[in-house]
Amino acid sequence: MIHPNLLDSRDSLLLIIDVQQRLTAAMSESDASLMVSQLGKILQAVKILEIPVLVTEQYPQGLGATLTEIMDYLPDDTGVFAKTGFSCCAADGFLEALQASGRKQLILCGLEAHVCVLQTALELLSRGFQVYVLDDAVCARRIKHKVLAMQRLQQQGVTLSCVESVLFEWLRDAKHMHFKTISSLIR
Repeated sequence: MIHPNLLDSRDSLLLIIDVQQRLTAAMSESDASLMVSQLGKILQAVKILEIPVLVTEQYPQGLGATLTEIMDYLPDDTGVFAKTGFSCCAADGFLEALQASGRKQLILCGLEAHVCVLQTALELLSRGFQVYVLDDAVCARRIKHKVLAMQRLQQQGVTLSCVESVLFEWLRDAKHMHFKTISSLIR
């Protein structure tokens, strides 16, 4: 029997939260670079495994659009939702798109860990979803804020993970037809 907290590619959805030009520029260069690099890896994998992706943008008129290097990797059918509320659940059409996906395991990444990621994760958890936050694919302007957010999320029942762990949970076996391609993303 498989543990219910292990990710299943057939029940997963990736949510990229507010990885926008001006917000990303406010992060430390090394943290932002790691986040974008990790997002590139997981986005390549979701395309191969046909896992749906949703993207939010916090007040895009003022903070800019999602980074081009992220947009270039997105599947064609990716829903992009503008918002002013900090939780993604406040974005028009977001919850409907989430429900329409039929997916229950939600993998969150993006900005900022202690604001939009945290509020979204807690709201989604309260709506009955399994929520996972990728520690190596979220940022905050201050490392202390990220650490506190991760502690609070874990205390509330959100599962903390990392890109590499998620990729191997989706594959489950070295015999998976996409094992070589996806495992090469993390080397």
